[in-house]
Amino acid sequence: MTARTEHRGEVLPLVARALGLWRDGRTLLDNVDLRVEVGPLTVIMGPNGAGKSLLLRLLAGLIAPDAGSVTWAGRAPDRVRIKRLGFVFQAPVLLRRSVADNLRYALRAAGIPKAEWHERTASALAEVGLDRLADAPARVLSGGEQQKLALARALAPGPEVLLMDEPTANLDPTATAAIEDRVGRARDAGTTIVFVTHDLGQAKRLAGRVVFLHRGRVTEDAPAARFFDAPASEPAAAFIEGRLLP
Repeated sequence: MTARTEHRGEVLPLVARALGLWRDGRTLLDNVDLRVEVGPLTVIMGPNGAGKSLLLRLLAGLIAPDAGSVTWAGRAPDRVRIKRLGFVFQAPVLLRRSVADNLRYALRAAGIPKAEWHERTASALAEVGLDRLADAPARVLSGGEQQKLALARALAPGPEVLLMDEPTANLDPTATAAIEDRVGRARDAGTTIVFVTHDLGQAKRLAGRVVFLHRGRVTEDAPAARFFDAPASEPAAAFIEGRLLP
């Protein structure tokens, strides 16, 4: 059974104002505004080099902007308690311990009472089909299994918000479908999700809202149905039609 999201309302809205990021004289993000509240899954998409992953890292507080600000319910990212947010990135970083120990570590870091660890670990692993591998070393898992573990670890504390950066970019179709299924169930259980992808098909399957980035700028922010049926910006239209390569 999918656990429902806890701590609702403690970190949202997420507000980014006039974000700018520069490196070596190059503009990587330019005057980016974004607001995320409880609601549909938000997909950030655009071609390679558009700034999608950089934007997600700025939102998470992993890097600092050169201009603008990011707040979570009015607080800076470093003031948000870790159990409120979940992170899943393209290349999962796993502990050289057992599958179950990876989850227990996350639960400990999030301040979840020890009495809850066993049930949460068992439930989270069952949700992604890894319960039979609970005692296996994480390092022996396949790429798809490692990403499932990373997702289970992110969701085990019951975060309000889940940030995901191209989590299926290196996976085969079967593993991708499994990750998307678990993401969809987390969304339906109340987790607010911000999901970076350059895969049009994936965005159509998951998104309730699309934020389109091109050359470091947001050129469109629209409900998914409207974005795909009638894009309002030329870069978005070109991307959907295949004239702007992913």
